[in-house]
Amino acid sequence: MTNDVVIVGVGMTTAVGLSAPETAASVRARMMRFTETSLRDRHFDRFTIAEVTDEALESLAGPLDELAGLTAREARMLRLAAAPLRECLAPLAGRAVPIGLCLALPETETHCPLDRDAFVERLAHQANAGFDPRRSDGSHVGRAGGLVAVGQAVSTIQRGISEFMVAGGVDTFRDLYVLGTLDLEGRVKSRTNADGFVPGEGAAFVLLASERAAATFGLTPMARVSAAAVGFESGHLRSDQPYRGDGLATTIAQLVRLGAIEEPIGDVYSSMNGESHWAKEWGVSHLRNRSLFRPDHGMHHPADCFGDTGAACGPLMIGLASLGIRGSYRSAPALVYGSSDVGPRAALVVSAGRH
Repeated sequence: MTNDVVIVGVGMTTAVGLSAPETAASVRARMMRFTETSLRDRHFDRFTIAEVTDEALESLAGPLDELAGLTAREARMLRLAAAPLRECLAPLAGRAVPIGLCLALPETETHCPLDRDAFVERLAHQANAGFDPRRSDGSHVGRAGGLVAVGQAVSTIQRGISEFMVAGGVDTFRDLYVLGTLDLEGRVKSRTNADGFVPGEGAAFVLLASERAAATFGLTPMARVSAAAVGFESGHLRSDQPYRGDGLATTIAQLVRLGAIEEPIGDVYSSMNGESHWAKEWGVSHLRNRSLFRPDHGMHHPADCFGDTGAACGPLMIGLASLGIRGSYRSAPALVYGSSDVGPRAALVVSAGRH
């Protein structure tokens, strides 16, 4: 057996799908679901966001619905994350396997900051899922954070600490404080601001295993996933330093040194959300690493369909790439990258499973 880490389960909830197959089919068909809300911006126009209908989300479990200090945003995140976490863990249902969780959470805080350790404990209760909160970490944040979380889970398996790990992210921009802050910064797309993004929400998880463990448990790998390369852009959105595009460009180049890119990239999954800053970043990064890509490589930014999902976007894109490669409608290897607002950059490679 090799030291490969494989994906054996995927779970998703987005505005365009309440499961991984639903979301993947909708994104492949380029369906989108954006809705005007009752929340209004500084011009008194309604915010347009990509949201999961409240009726589609399960109720809070047990005492959580009366828990003191639980904000509306945290409650919504728990409801968003529970079903895809169980969907992801379904291949191991009924099996007593110790599993840890690496979780990415929002980068943009609301007026009441999230207690990350407490959130992981509450998610275990809400989902009634088979992961051990004591083996879990919820410190990763933002769009890059979801990929960093997956990278940490990959490293945990490769070092022999665990044979199975779950990694994922959950986020929602459906919070008036968060939306208002972004609106004041001129970042939310509206009739008066074309250079903005559509806020979204969602959750996604991937179940990772060593190749040996997958074979032992009779699980068919969907795809392989590399270690994550991590970098930092000093000229980020909230920095006074000039933007030069070094962060993502060097992060992608780092994948070569990690041995993650064995052949030219056939498809790219990007966290671009509609703001021109991110398109410029990709242009710089691609030019500096042109030799790593096939001339006809595909380019995918699923925020076009379900909005900017923040910390959930990396795991969502990994799941979409895995399903696409398994279904032979996406090319392997696929590059997946994410860029957070305040500097962190992360990237990894999803490849076809070995036969």
